[in-house]
Amino acid sequence: MQNLKKYLLLDSGLVVGYTLENAQLKLNKLKKDTENNPLFGEEYFAENPKLWEVRFDNSYPNVIYDKELKLYRCWYQTFVSDEASEETPLAERGEKEYIVKSSRMTALCYAESKDGVKWEKPNLNLVKFKGSKDNNIVLMHAHGAGIMLDEQELDPKKRYKLVSKLEFSPNLHYMVVVFSEDGIHFDEPIPWKKWNPAADSHNFPFRDPKTGKYAVITRTWANNVRLSAITFSDDFINWSEPKEILRGDGFEDQIYSMPVISYADIYLGFASMYHEGDTLNENYDKVDLELKFSANLEQWDSVCKGDYLIERGGGVYPQNADFDASCIFTAAPIIEDDKIWFYYMGGNGNHTGFRESSLARGYIKKDQFAYYTNKREGIPAKISTVSFQTYDDEIYILADIPENGYVKVAVGTKYGNAYSDFGQEDISLVQVSDGKYKLEFNKKSILDLGNSPVAFKFEIENAKLYGIEGSIQQHYLKY
Repeated sequence: MQNLKKYLLLDSGLVVGYTLENAQLKLNKLKKDTENNPLFGEEYFAENPKLWEVRFDNSYPNVIYDKELKLYRCWYQTFVSDEASEETPLAERGEKEYIVKSSRMTALCYAESKDGVKWEKPNLNLVKFKGSKDNNIVLMHAHGAGIMLDEQELDPKKRYKLVSKLEFSPNLHYMVVVFSEDGIHFDEPIPWKKWNPAADSHNFPFRDPKTGKYAVITRTWANNVRLSAITFSDDFINWSEPKEILRGDGFEDQIYSMPVISYADIYLGFASMYHEGDTLNENYDKVDLELKFSANLEQWDSVCKGDYLIERGGGVYPQNADFDASCIFTAAPIIEDDKIWFYYMGGNGNHTGFRESSLARGYIKKDQFAYYTNKREGIPAKISTVSFQTYDDEIYILADIPENGYVKVAVGTKYGNAYSDFGQEDISLVQVSDGKYKLEFNKKSILDLGNSPVAFKFEIENAKLYGIEGSIQQHYLKY
């Protein structure tokens, strides 16, 4: 038996576009943890105030589960100095304009949790702030810091890796990397030898599993719009020139930040989309979270453009806004059993106005980012995949099929009809777990097709089809 490979059909490279009939790709929405959200927020105006938590703003959360410590760990950015927020009590913020001053200052803070729900902001006694080290500050002047836990690192002193812009003033700022054994006590920052991108957003670091190289998704600007860029390194110290990888659509849909993960042999990006361009739009000056995908990290596409993975809350700031009514910035998700958990910062007010932000969480089921279903009610959807090589009869579809719906499967060529003895009537579906069905070939083994490449032909009615998994390999034609 071969190792099973998983393919998500949100990847347009797996679907033959001109064969689609009444099919639409739709996004699954995050199921918020309404029982526990928000998990923690700003405490500048709390009864026992944390004077360094003046304004979380976007906060760019980095949430990691450390298996050795059995802890959920969150590193988040806060403005430790912001005159407008400091001088304006919450009750007065609806009456005043938020004015940014160059004296604003950021820092990176730390929180931890045993269960992902109840969070503690421990006193770390590391950084003196207003005469006291009684705080949870990890690094002063960090703007857009990203943290990764490098489980492949052989040097224990470099187990945790940080990349950030250090911003001392509008005219003095530069990129650094920092290493740590425990994620709290960091070594001296090492400035980048070359390149100083704008990087005025979440600088998201990770190790590319395909190449072993380190990568950072950062932000640059072009023609007065925000865009995403990527830079690579072999050692996390020397970085390549940042190159643009993705931009949105004019002023109204700009890429603000984008944490990414490797999943099912592709990359998924969780792009915070900032909306300018029309002050009359409902989403003006707000931030939504859009799902992106890539096969190679350098060319990216939208999964369902204009549809959002995490729905913003309701209400209007400051009267009755939900904690996440206006702005969404997520950490890279954490996969646990059959769920994919997103920890995100939600802001209740517009991006450039007064707002208070809070950490929250929610999940989608494993593999279920986006699905194909029928577009018009009462008419089945028809989808044909590209060709695959098959090595065994162990093939599954990833789907949700209710009692009033169905998914039918045939095997043939991507351009033509089903092979003999591999039509819809010859293949049964047997549910093996929630969201997973095994293909039962009733007449012949798929191995009887020899080396013939096969395409999977789906018919869907009132069901959700997410992907395929099995002893299969995408077939690439040389010519």
